[in-house]
Amino acid sequence: MIFFEPHLRDRTMFPYDPFKAMVVPRPVGWISTMGLNGEVNLAPYSFFNAFSGAPPLVGFSSEGFKDSAALAEASGEFVWNMATYDLRMEMNASSAPLPLGTSEFEHAGLETAPSSIVKAPRVAASPASLECKVTQVVRLLDMTGAQTDRYLVMGQVVGIHVDERFLVNGMLDIAAMKPIARCGYQDYAVVDKVFAVKRPAGAGNQAGGG
Repeated sequence: MIFFEPHLRDRTMFPYDPFKAMVVPRPVGWISTMGLNGEVNLAPYSFFNAFSGAPPLVGFSSEGFKDSAALAEASGEFVWNMATYDLRMEMNASSAPLPLGTSEFEHAGLETAPSSIVKAPRVAASPASLECKVTQVVRLLDMTGAQTDRYLVMGQVVGIHVDERFLVNGMLDIAAMKPIARCGYQDYAVVDKVFAVKRPAGAGNQAGGG
């Protein structure tokens, strides 16, 4: 077993940081935002997840105060769009460093769909989207208390869009949706098979939430 402190890693043995390849798979934070002047942005984020069920809270972390974080903070809104295997190339194309005001939707050949509560558009082809209102923008600190150039944008889900084709017996058919996840380096994984494990008595709803 190899041990090392992150800042002292042997770059001849680990030329690429293994940290991001260990905390996997990570949901892709495919975030769409709209600025106060109507500019639209779409970008995938490697650090994204859900943090609470009631209220439903999600968040993405921006390494540097990039357009999505800036527009989300200014507008107080953002939309998460599920990135799927069928949309993998479009998702990747939307990561291009385009000038602010240049539409990643157009660059990636994606159509927009209107949201119901927030102003930011959705990815029309995505099978699921979450409309969110920003609750916090947190500048992350390191263990010494020093500020980093990393920003966590938290949002409360105020609207949910689901393609009814993937609703089976009251539950989402995740394998059919084929969401993709980040696995570090240039690698991704796709969820195309799921398995169930019965929870111990008293450990919560067997379907995964109330």
